[in-house]
Amino acid sequence: MTIPSKLRPQGATPRGKALIRIDAASKSFALPKGGRFDAVRNVTLEVNEGDIFGLIGKSGAGKSTLLRLFNLLERPDSGSVTIDGQELTALGKKALRDARQNIGMIFQQFNLLQNASVFDNVAFPLRIHGGHDKAQIEERVRACLDLVELGDKADTYPAQLSGGQKQRVAIARALASKPAVLLCDEPTSALDAETTRALLQTLKDVNQRLGVTIVIVSHELDVLGEICNRVAVIEDGAVAEEFELHDGDDTPRKTALGRELLQYARAAGAPSTSAAKEAAHV
Repeated sequence: MTIPSKLRPQGATPRGKALIRIDAASKSFALPKGGRFDAVRNVTLEVNEGDIFGLIGKSGAGKSTLLRLFNLLERPDSGSVTIDGQELTALGKKALRDARQNIGMIFQQFNLLQNASVFDNVAFPLRIHGGHDKAQIEERVRACLDLVELGDKADTYPAQLSGGQKQRVAIARALASKPAVLLCDEPTSALDAETTRALLQTLKDVNQRLGVTIVIVSHELDVLGEICNRVAVIEDGAVAEEFELHDGDDTPRKTALGRELLQYARAAGAPSTSAAKEAAHV
């Protein structure tokens, strides 16, 4: 399928090259009774263009905090974050705001504007950032809603939508600025099994048809085993192990989560990223 230019990501990273690099990043938080809690500890990760990269770990392992370092919603105490060749940790406030246009994000609880229509929710980041006239916003929003199969819901309000529809609106909003990267923080945890399957298919479409690189946090084996080509297991704020899900390597994994996830992915038939990497250069 040919993807309209109005939906294609802005990045032009060579196929298969590292699009995201987290280098020796650490993040701690002050505790109420004194001392500090190390949420992320000296993490180094690379995510290649076209990947659907999973971060999995038990509750409190630090995976969501790590994800928020990718776009500096949480700024690391040390280390660096580089996306599409640009070191975010070296940018000032205005330059960082501009750089974030290349990074979309969706959350567990949707974070929609309840008093705004679906159209206005998707248009919100375009209006806030500026640089788009009314016709451009109209075209971009309609294209994003069509992509997530909500073209007929433009005038609807969030309260009238199901959970799955709300999350698809959130995806459309995240894609409005044509990002090269989409960050997903537990995007299916509030959804039932059937709606989860539909949402994962939408994310696959975004990855394969638009070439958008996706990083997804989840504690659900079936979610990551279904959609990811590569995963990192997070334990106590650090990367316990990192591996491919589709390369046929049967080397025993170091962690219990890694073993369970690899077993699930083998049974389900884990995806390849070749289609996504080709799509990025259509």
